[in-house]
Amino acid sequence: MSKLHILGIAGTFMGGVAALARELGHTVEGSDQAIYPPMSTQLEQLGIELAQGYLPGNISPDCDAVIVGNALSRGNAAVEAVLNDGRRYTSGAQWLSEAVLPGRTTLAVAGTHGKTTTTTILTYLLEAAGRTPGFLIGGVAEDFGVSARLGQGAEFVVEADEYDTAFFDKRSKFVHYRPTVAILNNLEYDHADIFPDVAAIQRQFHHLVRTVPGHGRLIVNGDDARLDEVLAMGCWTPVERFGFDAALDWSARLIAADGSAFAVLKNGVEVGEVHWPLVGKHNVLNGLAALAAVNAVGVEVATVIPALARFRSVKRRLEVIGTHDGITVYDDFAHHPTAIATTLDGLRAKVGDARIVVAMEPRSNSMRLGAHADALAPSLDGADAVVFLHRPELAWDAGKVIADVRGDARAVPDTDALIAALRALVQPGDQVVFMSNGGFDGAPRRFLAALQD
Repeated sequence: MSKLHILGIAGTFMGGVAALARELGHTVEGSDQAIYPPMSTQLEQLGIELAQGYLPGNISPDCDAVIVGNALSRGNAAVEAVLNDGRRYTSGAQWLSEAVLPGRTTLAVAGTHGKTTTTTILTYLLEAAGRTPGFLIGGVAEDFGVSARLGQGAEFVVEADEYDTAFFDKRSKFVHYRPTVAILNNLEYDHADIFPDVAAIQRQFHHLVRTVPGHGRLIVNGDDARLDEVLAMGCWTPVERFGFDAALDWSARLIAADGSAFAVLKNGVEVGEVHWPLVGKHNVLNGLAALAAVNAVGVEVATVIPALARFRSVKRRLEVIGTHDGITVYDDFAHHPTAIATTLDGLRAKVGDARIVVAMEPRSNSMRLGAHADALAPSLDGADAVVFLHRPELAWDAGKVIADVRGDARAVPDTDALIAALRALVQPGDQVVFMSNGGFDGAPRRFLAALQD
């Protein structure tokens, strides 16, 4: 077995790669610029040695290969050292495709939104069917306690990201996986740092479609016109569409307005009712796509639907981290206006007239570049008050966004000020949602601790 160093190990994808490599028997070490839970906790529990910062000296001289995360680029000191020393290197996606996926039935979940949740639901359903799948999820699944495992069964479920692979491979990561079944959940403009427009993203999705075999299956959101345009570029695989329209191959009929209960229909015939802890129409669609995908590999969906009542989702997906004095605090991974809006819509349907207060860190590359600045304020219509963490490096005009927010809105320069502002703002019964796709300086738990003090 080899000794591997993973650059960018604390990212959700690369942390999963580390877990799989360790399970295969490799010695694994890694480094990252920002190491925070839940991934840091998982890596420490696996006994993987972590080093802070991308320093050449953090890579052990006896490493056989370096796996490079896509956050690193030329000019990074560790990258330059790897190249200058003539070390073997590869990307996380390529390593996965060569070391784990051969011989497996791969199910890939792609889309701008809902990838992590859908991948987790799909894995959970296969587990409920007794398939013991392998998986790599872009987050820590509550029901499994880890973000990745090899599994004993034929199936391997992978969250299929459209972001580029590495500094030396600008293809989307998902073209490496060559799935038998691919879910195309939705497609919107995102990743403004690497894609000039939505057409560039569609081209990458087309490349994914090209890799799915004729005996496989494409599970496609039937209400997404951009995905229709992708399929019009060429499709060689049977397609099943899902959505709320009963004319689709797979459809849902809401039983509860908040999405916590819905009927599942296949070709217009009801096959079961889902009653689960998740809320929001977006999660209904995520669940419907996962059910269609497990059906594509021979699972009778009626036999696994009841298991969803016990499904616990993923950390940081509207995760309740605690309550105090009637105030509920949530931690949510948010990176795109559509995801923000659908999450708040689902929470509103659940909590009724209770006040929703959002603490928002616009941190994704697209947010930082201002690509979503115009859509950010409308996405927060479901909130009664918003406090933005406006770090100095953010390019968008916070003043304009604040002026356009429907409810009370303000910006603060750091997390200490954010926690102080929230403490002055909240009252018993409030639902406080922290939204960020980063560590947020531990703000959700720091705020809860401040309430308890």
